[in-house]
Formats: sequence, C-alpha cells, structure tokens
Amino acid sequence: MDATFRSVRKWAVQTARLCCGVPDYDVYVKHLREHHPERKVPSYGEFFRERQEARYKGGGGRCC
Repeated sequence: MDATFRSVRKWAVQTARLCCGVPDYDVYVKHLREHHPERKVPSYGEFFRERQEARYKGGGGRCC
C-alpha cells in the first residue's frame, strides 16, 4: 500500500465511524493523554461499549 492510499483509507474509516456515532479511538486516547493524564486509558472494547451506551442510552457526552 502506498502512503496516499493509507491516508485516504484512514480518513474514510474515521468518517464512517463518526457517521455512526463512534469517535476515533486513537484521537480519544491522544485527548486523554494530553488533557486528562490522571485517567486510565480504556481498551478499545471498553471505549466502544462506553460510546455505544452514551449514544443509545442518552448518557455521557463530551468531557471538554
């Protein structure tokens, strides 16, 4: 795979996830490390379940 294809693929996957209401895990981890270093970084599975619950159960939301 060339770099351009990988870049476009990453963008497409991120866009698809955002359309479904699932934020990008890597962006979330970066945000936690920069703004909330005291918090534990969840596994991808924990992150996914929490985002699904926030979306469908009406809880959660943005922290900042």
